[in-house]
Amino acid sequence: MTVREQLPAGQRSSGPGSTIGGGVTTPPPMARRRTTGSWRSRLEIAVLTGPALVVFLLFVIFPVVAAAYYGFFRWAGYGVPNQFVGLQNYVTIVQDPTFIAALGHNAVIVVLSLVLQGPIAILLALLLNRKMRGQTLIRVLIFIPYVISEVVVGTGWSLILQTTGALNSALQNMGLGALRVDWLANPDVAIWTLMGIITWKYVGFAVILFLAGLQGIPEELTEAASIDGASFWQIQRRITLPLLGPTLRIWAFLSVIGALQLFDLVYIIWGQYVASTAGTSTMATYLVVNGRNAGSYGYGNAVAVVLFLISLIVALVYQRFVLRRDTEGALTGKGR
Repeated sequence: MTVREQLPAGQRSSGPGSTIGGGVTTPPPMARRRTTGSWRSRLEIAVLTGPALVVFLLFVIFPVVAAAYYGFFRWAGYGVPNQFVGLQNYVTIVQDPTFIAALGHNAVIVVLSLVLQGPIAILLALLLNRKMRGQTLIRVLIFIPYVISEVVVGTGWSLILQTTGALNSALQNMGLGALRVDWLANPDVAIWTLMGIITWKYVGFAVILFLAGLQGIPEELTEAASIDGASFWQIQRRITLPLLGPTLRIWAFLSVIGALQLFDLVYIIWGQYVASTAGTSTMATYLVVNGRNAGSYGYGNAVAVVLFLISLIVALVYQRFVLRRDTEGALTGKGR
């Protein structure tokens, strides 16, 4: 007779999780372990994500909510706002031709950033991806402008590009005085000057990003295509660029968002007055000039909300129609 058979009928257990004695149910050992593991994993998630969530709420969500609140007031930046104006600040923004011009400048910068930086970065990345002498040094030299502070870059270029600056002096000394122009104040030239500076500074980031993407392309594919008789450019067009697509789309997204929020270089080089007349003002410089510098902090907060909404809409649309295939492939393990 087994031990179980020797127990009284009311105390016999039919297995894990069965009733013993006076009707008390004991959970099976596996269930207890699963419950303990579940609470432990939840605690780990809370401990690991809690600080990041607090920082995100404190430095991202709260400022956006506060800006939206102050945007409904005429506020001088101190004290409790009490002059409620409703949507008047936002109406003034969309009716201000200066803001519309700044929005147009941002749009031009977005397009030109993609058109200029993209091809240059791809060509440099393809070149530096091949074994060559001085490869590391060239990579470092290309990336250096990206890590230099915007204040240093802006100050240096503003001195070089002045009417009596180094560039015009060099052109004069080389007998090319006819090419001397006002690189900063001429509306026909200033936007291209800005794009040249932006390209010089940020193309290194794109090159490094593309090089990282090229490292993930299997060499067997290019070797097989080469054996089949494909030329170098055919390999790049048919194999390399399609496989580099996810990296290109991520870079384009970062470039677009950065161009929409461009401020420091424009403000340092052109200042708050020349930027609007030279055709290089942006929404961010408009915010500072007409908000903080004018003492209209309520209006400045409204401009900040508009800038945030424009960036958010662009990011969501880009995510929905451009990055969707990449993100779905990353989450499900397969792309469409």
